[in-house]
Amino acid sequence: MFKLSEIKELIKLVDQTSLQELEIESEGSRLLIRKPNKTEQVIVASGAVSAAVPQVVTHQVPAVQAVQAPAAETVKPEPASNLHTIVSPMVGTFYEAPSPGAAAFVSKGSDVKEKTVVCIIEAMKLMNEIEAEVKGEIVEVLVENGQLVEFGQPLFTVKPE
Repeated sequence: MFKLSEIKELIKLVDQTSLQELEIESEGSRLLIRKPNKTEQVIVASGAVSAAVPQVVTHQVPAVQAVQAPAAETVKPEPASNLHTIVSPMVGTFYEAPSPGAAAFVSKGSDVKEKTVVCIIEAMKLMNEIEAEVKGEIVEVLVENGQLVEFGQPLFTVKPE
């Protein structure tokens, strides 16, 4: 079951991005957050809920709507001809370095291997290291440090070896 604080944090993340919809499934519960109108309804349902715990929670907050719904299709960007695109696996904040003031993990022209960490994406106070996935050279960094990124958003282009 989702905690109210987690739901509020996710709503803030969705509200601060151009993302129109976010769906998460965890421990038998599914949460879908959408931005179609100016009111929010949060509905959290679970398959295995005890009789003492209500199955549906509704909370009114301006700006975002979240409801239980079927899984949304994910559109992945198509990479340019021979270039590999590293995309964000989640919604969060992009960081180019392990700490403020530290050197960036990679920059344009950097050589990378499959397991080379290229950036960190912070989501709900968790720092997630993102790896290059391919061996090659960074052709372009597509986002700026501290920028909010969406699921599937291109972060880097790599010229594979």
